[in-house]
Amino acid sequence: MSDQKSAKAMGPTGNLQMKVVKGDFGYVLEDVPHLCDYLSDLPTYPNPLQFNPAYSVVKQYFVNVDDTVAQKIVVHTDSPRGTHFRRAGPRQKVYFDSDEVHACIVTCGGLCPGLNTVIREIVCGLYHMYGVNKVLGIDGGYKGFYARNTIDLTPKVVNDIHKRGGTILGTSRGGHDTSKIVDSIQDRGINQVYIIGGDGTQKGAAVIYEEIRRRGLKVSVAGIPKTIDNDIPVIDRSFGFDTAVEEAQRAINAAHVEAESIENGIGVVKLMGRYSGFIAMYATLASRDVDCCLIPESPFYLEGRGGLFEYIEKRLKENGHMVIVIAEGAGQDLLSESLQSMNQQDASGNKLLKDVGLWISERIKNHFGRQQKISINLKYIDPTYMIRAIPSNAADNVYCTLLAQSAVHGAMAGYTGFICGPVNGRHSYIPFNHITEKQNKVVITDRMWARLLSSTNQPSFLNPKDVIEVQEGEEPPTQLLEGENCKDSKFATKDIPSMT
Repeated sequence: MSDQKSAKAMGPTGNLQMKVVKGDFGYVLEDVPHLCDYLSDLPTYPNPLQFNPAYSVVKQYFVNVDDTVAQKIVVHTDSPRGTHFRRAGPRQKVYFDSDEVHACIVTCGGLCPGLNTVIREIVCGLYHMYGVNKVLGIDGGYKGFYARNTIDLTPKVVNDIHKRGGTILGTSRGGHDTSKIVDSIQDRGINQVYIIGGDGTQKGAAVIYEEIRRRGLKVSVAGIPKTIDNDIPVIDRSFGFDTAVEEAQRAINAAHVEAESIENGIGVVKLMGRYSGFIAMYATLASRDVDCCLIPESPFYLEGRGGLFEYIEKRLKENGHMVIVIAEGAGQDLLSESLQSMNQQDASGNKLLKDVGLWISERIKNHFGRQQKISINLKYIDPTYMIRAIPSNAADNVYCTLLAQSAVHGAMAGYTGFICGPVNGRHSYIPFNHITEKQNKVVITDRMWARLLSSTNQPSFLNPKDVIEVQEGEEPPTQLLEGENCKDSKFATKDIPSMT
């Protein structure tokens, strides 16, 4: 790639945020910032890992400087090579002397299984791999920076925190004051900042990075993306998602037992998913006991031919019971019309949603109560806070370890203004803008949603006009589907039965 051309793209604020390197055959590297971009003559040091006996047996442990990861791996013979990201991992040279590192960790936003594991592995990774012994925990989210609340973190302090749910550092929404936060970072002599949070938190992290760069500080800012809903784009999945799907099975199983044990029983389970229905979709596919899954991406209606009420009546006549799984963001348009809700937001700027589970349960009971044709028995289960508060399972624990170590390797190598995560199975460093500009959503013209419709035998609640509108919208790709997104309308419409 000797003919590569490097360019910098302007960010939305006018600051230089994106580094783009172009090569042969349509190769594009969307690189992450480096301390050398704005600081000159920085000294480098041999990576301490080369002296670590634990890694002495590993062949080619250090990542080659030219290693990149392709964003798209399903291609045609004449496809350009496309967008790539810098591969995560340790470099032979680091830009921080271990004794000079003063790191801090902060967790923001809602709870998610795996938070404590990420904290633990950042601390242990810095200590055991790089010999760093000065790590602070910022208590209570972003506002903890200027409230001067800190916790000294050592491997002994964090030894068994991965066995607990929640976050030992505490968390909060909002409280982002860029100037005060960077003042605190500068005053404390912090030079590595690890920020664990969702898209809103990472937007704040991007602003912190820009301010640090403006001041010319030698501070690496690394983001670890966190969202239980799996709505962060580009990366394969977010930590805590696997645990959430697994734990949701318990609630679905309880709803199924309740519904099956009584005449015309209906079990309604509300799961997380403000804008993306991944948890509801995967929990439904894993369960095999669900008769209907409702998610934000797939509009539905209640009354009339092909509506939800008609389908419920049909299933009760066929099976004598039914289980409905609904994501918290589903049907908000119907609920807003019914309750005339206001557009209120929480401290993080997220729209406050009405409880769609309670609302739809009442609507179902009222409908069948008026009809007096079928006497139903409905049970409603909301396991949201039980799921958020549990420790991560084995798969997520391993995943959190890889995320934390990737972040540590990146910061020590001098990279900054990035988040880390797996892209097509390979951990990568991704610019902030890629995960803050849009959200990952279920594509309802995709084969995975078709698999769900086939599993539940529910109607799609779509007519051909709705299908065309969905295809014409700019739906981000479903990362968990391994490139299976169906872009051709003649294939997409075949998977969606019309109810008209």
